[in-house]
Amino acid sequence: QVQLVESGGGLVQPGGSLKLSCVTRTIVVSANTMGWYRQAPGKQRELVARITAGGSTYYADFVKGRFTISRDNARNTVYLQMNNLKPDDTAVYYCKPTLWTDYWGQGTQVTVSS
Repeated sequence: QVQLVESGGGLVQPGGSLKLSCVTRTIVVSANTMGWYRQAPGKQRELVARITAGGSTYYADFVKGRFTISRDNARNTVYLQMNNLKPDDTAVYYCKPTLWTDYWGQGTQVTVSS
């Protein structure tokens, strides 16, 4: 069974930081374009950032300069470093290969609030 497990979410004050992790034993993350997505209450799920197999990165405009996606091939893990968090970043965050259409893991909740 394919499984990716997201972790690292939590409650943080505006301006704070969190680092999300996405670990899997069922695919090789370095062989896939991996994406971090988020879904806020009442909103559609949206792409936050992605990293290709070659290491190229893309960021949505609303996180540019604040978030960094990275990958540890030895740990088969994808990360999302989130700095200068804003209340609008509150959402459940998910990771998956960008080509997968039907898979969504459990996600990790990020809440930005004072």
